[in-house]
Amino acid sequence: MDELKIALAQVNPTVGDIAGNVELIRAARGEAAELGADLVAFGELVLCGYPPEDLVLKGAFQDAAVAAVRQLAADTADGGPGLLLTAPWHDEGLLYNAVLLLDGGEIAAVRYKHDLPNYGVFDEKRVFQAGPMPGPVNFRGIRLGVPICEDIWTADICECLAETGAELLIVPNGSPFEDGKFDVRLNHAVARVTETGLPLVYVNQVGGQDELVFDGGSFVVNGDCSLAVQMPTFESSLVVTEWRRRDDDWVCAVGPRTAPHEGHGALYRTMILGLRDYVNKNQFPGVVLGLSGGIDSALSAAVAVDALGPDRVWCVMLPSKYSSPHSLADAIACAELLQCRLDKVAIEPAVAAYESMLAELFEGREADITEENIQSRARGMTLMAISNKFGHMVLTTGNKSEMSVGYATIYGDMCGGFSVLKDVYKITAFELSRWRNQQRPEGALGPEGRVIPENTITKPPSAELRPGQMDEDSLPPYEALDDILRCLVEEEMAFAEIVARGHREETVRRIEHLLYLAEYKRRQAPPGVKLTARNFGRDRRYPITNGFRNARQ
Repeated sequence: MDELKIALAQVNPTVGDIAGNVELIRAARGEAAELGADLVAFGELVLCGYPPEDLVLKGAFQDAAVAAVRQLAADTADGGPGLLLTAPWHDEGLLYNAVLLLDGGEIAAVRYKHDLPNYGVFDEKRVFQAGPMPGPVNFRGIRLGVPICEDIWTADICECLAETGAELLIVPNGSPFEDGKFDVRLNHAVARVTETGLPLVYVNQVGGQDELVFDGGSFVVNGDCSLAVQMPTFESSLVVTEWRRRDDDWVCAVGPRTAPHEGHGALYRTMILGLRDYVNKNQFPGVVLGLSGGIDSALSAAVAVDALGPDRVWCVMLPSKYSSPHSLADAIACAELLQCRLDKVAIEPAVAAYESMLAELFEGREADITEENIQSRARGMTLMAISNKFGHMVLTTGNKSEMSVGYATIYGDMCGGFSVLKDVYKITAFELSRWRNQQRPEGALGPEGRVIPENTITKPPSAELRPGQMDEDSLPPYEALDDILRCLVEEEMAFAEIVARGHREETVRRIEHLLYLAEYKRRQAPPGVKLTARNFGRDRRYPITNGFRNARQ
């Protein structure tokens, strides 16, 4: 066989929906068959969704996955394309992350993932057994190397496959988005091609799963390290790649090469896809959020409208006696630009009720942050009441800068079901707002043109919980704060190194202290879209009870 057509199926599975995922696989196979494909390759654990976490430990779940694989294998008896897919698989009492070749009505070959990632967001050693070094599988006379995802991040496995006769590499992946990661993936692939001389097919899944967003961007690198095919990012897609044997080498013909999204465009699309899939896969009718007139709620509303459409986004103004007229005007203007519903519920009666309830206990004490937090919690309770009554999920609007230092009220503005800004620093929120006002992302459901009022972007940030309050009364300027936080969170830099960047010692010491102090709040925060290499959640796992301070060492 000197010619081969391999379909790359970049699909969006749902964790746990095995029946639904089987239909996705069948639909992709049908499309590939019409295009003359011999083999259809999918992303990692497409059958059960990735990552399945502890769900995969359930015996009933494992049995359902095995039964589904056997059904799909039976489908291939029709003489159409074979299937290369991954699924949880039992072997002699052990559970593996397995790639299975289905062809001719049967399971033609099984190989197991060898290098199980156990860092950052990955916990595969918790649920899977590491397989032995894999050998190639035989597909209609062609020897395919099928390493799984992490198996190509080091040299050993691909070298083993090359030495044992693999003619080309097909790699199913579950690689989630983080800023700048596309180039990292491509560099690893090129390194494996350089070492082995074999062409490499990289098939990544697409879609949101809790905090993770898989951005697709599947590609093919030929044996000379040239990029033959580049599939789009952030959308489901199927491409049939055409291969010819030249002497002893397989070469992929140049096909579609769609440039991946980068920079703010990639961040914004990740937020759209993450929110859209979280809401839709969990079957919420829409979202409800407090629209204050500030940058964070405006950007959150814009992402929500782009993800779900204006009809599924419900904004509510929740003014107190400290809310400024310009903030209310900005909130109204934002809702008008986004063309979504806006209601107003004044919180002053609830705040007055709490003050009256607590007056005897609080007698003789000055008003302080307690009264500020009562306002925030009154807003949170109102939004949760709307959610309970109508079913819309509360969208939390806090950003990473605030969550880092605890500049947020637990059970107040932190309450909700999901946050699109959880991994977005304040300065980045401003940048993303300006970016969205200049262009509407492809696939967005919101309106063209400006969606966030200019005054919302240019005015000084304020929580408006007391007269004349400004964020910089309590925090350093966000340019300095965000730089210090990146040093502490993403880089784990030493105190002296951060000070050497031009920051005052007392400021760095205070921010580090606040970062550690707010850990208990972050443990109770809703999930949110992962954008950076170190989001708050499974990427960064710090103890709540923590006496260490870098600045004191």
